[in-house]
Amino acid sequence: MPARPNVDIGDHEIAPRNEILRTEVGSGVHGMAIAGTDDRDETGIYIEEPAQVLGLAPAPHHWIWRTQPMGVRSGPGDLDLSLYALRKFLRLAVAGNPTILIPLFAQGDAVVVTTPLGEELRALTPAILSRAAGWRFLGYLDGQRQRLMGGGRRSRVPNRPELVERHGYDTKYASHALRLGRQGVELATTGRLSLPLRSGDLEQCLAVKRGELGFAEALALVDAARAELHSVLLGGRCVLPDEPDRTRVDAWAVSAHRRHWAERGL
Repeated sequence: MPARPNVDIGDHEIAPRNEILRTEVGSGVHGMAIAGTDDRDETGIYIEEPAQVLGLAPAPHHWIWRTQPMGVRSGPGDLDLSLYALRKFLRLAVAGNPTILIPLFAQGDAVVVTTPLGEELRALTPAILSRAAGWRFLGYLDGQRQRLMGGGRRSRVPNRPELVERHGYDTKYASHALRLGRQGVELATTGRLSLPLRSGDLEQCLAVKRGELGFAEALALVDAARAELHSVLLGGRCVLPDEPDRTRVDAWAVSAHRRHWAERGL
């Protein structure tokens, strides 16, 4: 039987040549990678070409490239790459999508590609963030917790039965849920995300991911993080504005498209 092709969907020609920023977004950027067990996830942003924005040219708004075929889970050494058109990225970012926000905070070797426009985008972060991001972190935590408990959209079959067999529960779901809670608290109370995680948060998350804690103890940490994040969002500790500065974001996005097109002679 011939090998199935890897995933290659969307703007596979336009996205790479118009990229302005790309960073690692998976376990490595959080400091939670375990050698020999994790794939590599990267997210980037590109500027669509004029015909896609102003004309009738196809505009998928993204390019997805994965080492593995469709439906096959990534493993050690695999790459999952997602590039988003700037307009789509900004829509997701102002809504507070936790994964989408990572390129705005990644540092050092985690930054794979950057340009002057990419750095301007990162500098725009305070205008992008709002209290909505805190609620999205809480929602993503709840989704991971549901899957940890055997629920959610992926049915009651554990996604990683090998972890359940080894540790008694899916340690990856639990560590993701805990990470989202701790990062949500940091973002809501400081307006920043530390990448890698702050040392205390990282120590807890790695202990869960490695299976060093029993299920009850791990779940207690997740629920405590959730309770703190919920309290921050409802109380006076949240420093994020109620709404993003859409006027500033819109003005920059228009300017970024115009300048990129002029620079490329498009």
